[in-house]
Amino acid sequence: MKTFTYRIALFSAMAVCVLLAAILLYVLFPRYRRAPQSSDSPVVARGPAMSSQPTTSEVPVPARTEPALAAVQLSPQRMQEIGVTLATVELKNVNDKLSVPGNVDMDEERLSYVQTRFPGWIQDVFANATYQYVRKGQRLFTVYSQDLVSSEQEYLLARQNQKSFSQNAHGMAAHESGWLLQAAEERLRQFGVPAQAITDLEQSGKVQRNIAIDSPVSGYIIERNALPNAYVQPDTRLYTIADLSTVWVYANVFQNDVGRLKPGDPAQVTVDAYPGRQFNGHIDQVLPQVDSATRTVRVRLIFSNPGVVLKPGMYVNVVIAVPLGRHLVIPSSAVLQTGSRAIAFINRGNGNLEPRTIETGPQLDDSVIVLHGLKAGEQVVSSANFLVDSEVQLQQALQAFSPLPQMPGASASTTSAPSIQIHFSTQPDPPHQGANTVRVQLTGTDGKPVIDAQVTATFVMPAMPAMGMSEKRAAATLTDKGNGFYEGQLHLETGGTWQVSVAAQRSGEVIATQQITLDVAGGM
Repeated sequence: MKTFTYRIALFSAMAVCVLLAAILLYVLFPRYRRAPQSSDSPVVARGPAMSSQPTTSEVPVPARTEPALAAVQLSPQRMQEIGVTLATVELKNVNDKLSVPGNVDMDEERLSYVQTRFPGWIQDVFANATYQYVRKGQRLFTVYSQDLVSSEQEYLLARQNQKSFSQNAHGMAAHESGWLLQAAEERLRQFGVPAQAITDLEQSGKVQRNIAIDSPVSGYIIERNALPNAYVQPDTRLYTIADLSTVWVYANVFQNDVGRLKPGDPAQVTVDAYPGRQFNGHIDQVLPQVDSATRTVRVRLIFSNPGVVLKPGMYVNVVIAVPLGRHLVIPSSAVLQTGSRAIAFINRGNGNLEPRTIETGPQLDDSVIVLHGLKAGEQVVSSANFLVDSEVQLQQALQAFSPLPQMPGASASTTSAPSIQIHFSTQPDPPHQGANTVRVQLTGTDGKPVIDAQVTATFVMPAMPAMGMSEKRAAATLTDKGNGFYEGQLHLETGGTWQVSVAAQRSGEVIATQQITLDVAGGM
């Protein structure tokens, strides 16, 4: 009996496992499911060209369209609340700014080289350090040259002969002695002997074995090869002196922007070492070569360098002004990008704002060029454009909103009975988010107050699904205060534009209605 019980339990467990496996197979492998077919349904064979999945062409994609533009009218107080400011469309000459890196280099046109025009030996060196500053006419070194000493001796001999011939002879001898003196003096000048050294030679009458060589310009020594007792030839470069009062700056400009540049365009340089300081210069030349690795072109600029604050090798930030001509310009904040188009709100006066599609050009700092859509002198909204656009959508929703349900007995074609006038007001004026007091004054055509009426004021803000807002509603029943005045309390959940419906009844019959739109202060 016990064995029989175990067998029944084993078979039951196996049956449960098979059932679970079938269910699992049905869930995980839906292709094994067979949809039931009726006997009269035709069987369609699917070939390789037929697929159970719909093709792309079978699923039409609706074209995305931009919403239509509509004008909006805002009260002065509402414009002030949302921070609307205006700007004028200007027609003026504009410049684009191209910011690129650069490096300071020496002005090669202000490099001077010191060499001798005769062979010799350097004796004393006075300018003996690289980057030492020397002034024009400052002594650099002295040199001894046998060729120079011979020329000095010839000059002194010619001078002595001129004196003797001028005292004892006349005619050809005196003329020839003068010619020899001029030739000897000219030879000294060709050797580069300073005029002061020739004057000293003439006054002393003695040969100067060591001739001093002076600096031809003021500047910094960037190369020095003058060493004591060194033998020099006329082709030996002894000093290179750089005048750094003007420097070059090489800017690396991408090849796509080179076509907009030309010599003479103004430029500015800023250096991290001097915060807040700018150096003004201009383009000297656009070099005719493109770096194949960086696809940039070197542009050479010239800058004045008082105090040598721009030092060769220094990294700088270069801003080149690129003239773009005369264009219409508005602030960048005046452009509202909505999908694939740009919109500007035109001020028509009295709070009337007209949205208009425009075409914009390059961005210029905090301004933008307008290619089409605006005229010079027009006023555009320069701030709170998004809030103005929200007001447009809100007023469009209000216009599309169906009228409020009319009170019993009210005429569908009349919003206010001609015999009763409704004067509506709030405290505060305009109303704000939270508690408000609603006042209504009823006056007949004869000017007499209307009493004993039941007055209600209903505030409605329609739903705006695009902004994720549901419909909001608030109502107040006003109390008769006498002499045609009615007053009641009303609580508004949020600020914004509300549609208000005022209805007055007497004996169950509507005697006057009025519908107005109010801007309520406060956040949405």
